[in-house]
Order: sequence, then C-alpha cells, then structure tokens
Amino acid sequence: MGSFRIVTIVSSVVLAVCSVVAAARAADDPDTAAGAAAPGVAPAAATAAADQKPLPIALVDALTTLSDGPHKGFRANHAKGLMVEGTFRPSPFARSFSKAPQFKMTVPVLVRFSDATGVPTLPDADPNASPHGIAIRFVLPRGGITDIVSISANGFPVATPQDFLAFLQAAAQSGPAAPKPTPIETFLSTHPAAVKFVSTPRPAPVSFGTLAFYGVNAFKFTNDQGVSHYARYQIVPSAGEQALDDAAAKKAGPNYLMDELPLRMAHGPVKFRLLAQVAEQGDAVDDATAVWPKDRKLVFLGTLELAKPVSDQAAAQRAIMFSPLNLQAGIEPSADPVLLARPSAYGVSFSRRSIQ
Repeated sequence: MGSFRIVTIVSSVVLAVCSVVAAARAADDPDTAAGAAAPGVAPAAATAAADQKPLPIALVDALTTLSDGPHKGFRANHAKGLMVEGTFRPSPFARSFSKAPQFKMTVPVLVRFSDATGVPTLPDADPNASPHGIAIRFVLPRGGITDIVSISANGFPVATPQDFLAFLQAAAQSGPAAPKPTPIETFLSTHPAAVKFVSTPRPAPVSFGTLAFYGVNAFKFTNDQGVSHYARYQIVPSAGEQALDDAAAKKAGPNYLMDELPLRMAHGPVKFRLLAQVAEQGDAVDDATAVWPKDRKLVFLGTLELAKPVSDQAAAQRAIMFSPLNLQAGIEPSADPVLLARPSAYGVSFSRRSIQ
C-alpha cells in the first residue's frame, strides 16, 4: 500500500500528532485507489457510534479510520518507527531534582523514534509525518522500567481526551467532498490552541538526531528531601537542531530518517540532553495546550547516548508498549486529563496489534 497525503484545513498544514489524514489507496494498485471511496470522509453516524464506545476504544478507532487501517501488526498512531539502544547518564544535578532511580545511576535505554499517523509506509519527509515521536524506556535494576513519551511539538492541540476524539472525528468527516463549513473548520473555530498547533511550520529534520522533542504533559518531581516541582521534559539534540529546506525535503527518500540514524550512530553515539522545564507559580500543569514561557528554569537531568539499532526491528517494536505512566518513586503524574487517558488508548492499540 502506498502512502497518502491528508487534506488539512488551516493553510494546508498537517493536522498532526495523530495527523488528520485522508487516505488514498496503494500507488502499486492504481485501479483500486481510483475505485475507492473518497478518503477521510466518514459518515455522520460514525460520531454517534463512537459516543457509545469507551473513550480509549473510540480514540483508537478514529486514528485507525484516519490511517485507512488497520495495518496489521502496527500501532494505530506513530506506526512507522526505528528502535535503537544506548545508555542514559544522569547529570550531577538530577538526583537533587528527583529521587527516581534513573537519576542516580547510568542505565541502559531503548529508544523508539517514529513518524506521526498510523500509516506504516508514510514517507519520512511528508508533512503528515510530523510531529515525530520519541519513546524512551529506562531499563532499571531488578526488572524495573520507566518511560518517557514525547513529540517534536511543544504543546498539544486540545486539553482533554474528549476534545481529542472530537478533533479526530471532525478531521475524518472533512474530506474533499465535505460541505462547507467542514466539521474540522467548525472545530477549529472554537479551539484556538488547535489552530496554533496545525498552523505551526514543522520542516522535515535532517535526522532524528537533529530534532528536539517535548513532553506536552507535566509531572511532579520529588527529591530525597521531599522537595517537589512540576516540570515537563525537553529532549534536545547535542548536534543542534537542523532541518531540510523545501528542495531537499522534496528529494528525500521515503525512509531517509530510518536509514540515516543507523549510519550516524556508526560514527559514534548520537546524543541528546534530557532537560526538565520547571513550572512557576501560575503555570498550568494540567493543560497540555498551555505552553510555558521560554524563560522558565531548565534543569539538566542527563545525557542519552544512542549507539545502535536493535536487532529484529519488527519484532522488537511490536512487542513493546511504552507508557508515560510507567513511573518510579520520585515522579508522579499531574492531573492533566490527556496524560491520564494515554495509557488506556495505548493499551487498546497494543492489544490489537498483538493479535493481528
């Protein structure tokens, strides 16, 4: 099956995180593609049907519809990815910020980089591939684990999982044949954070190793003395942020990000700085749309050093489920409803791909 471009509403920018996609069938089967129904147009009854489902199932179903899925064995969102392994080395400042074990010792990590959408064949430079994702698993002693799940966008389009479902459903009902104003135009007219999200330029990166990632949800970090702060993660490339210009992006191979990172690691570890952006009084810690000012304090937590791809990519990626609520003592979730809803939806996607 070939990749497809999604129709977007605001300045032709991608409705991303879970990209707001309309699908076209396989480039290698043009007759099938030509005879298919217009992608991205869902019947109005779909919304009513989704209202009867548990929210995590409705979210995954909406993402699956937008990607023209299901795609056997793949995630409902961020389907296309590359998993690598390496090491996390905490900074001298980390243990004074949180008593979590990964901030007290060097530990192995598994890191998965990904393209947005549930389309496993999406070209890496397609605008719909952004925001890209990063998921980090810290492998702790005695079988312990903890995860970070972030995207290459600072902020989220909506503040609740119910609004995220409405966002996805509006996109699914707003294909080329939809009457004006389309459902997504109506949704955006009442959600300014979503307008900002979809209209922010996100050029294709030179490499996963030159792309910054952001935790859109806040966590409460507590040290051994009981001192706590709310903060959000930032994951910043040591090589600096570098993007392709439009001409280079048009020439980029369909898998250029997946192919480039192993070559880059062959010349030495690819490094990222793990930072915590600390909230100040009055900063919203339970709203993923509320981006904190850039002058907020940054605490250097440590360095990710990524060395090589994991063996058997397909099996490794299919078998692992990252969750932002896989936490250790010293880190607690905020009351952000988007954060609290994520693991259940991830679980639905994981269970489906595990039995496909």
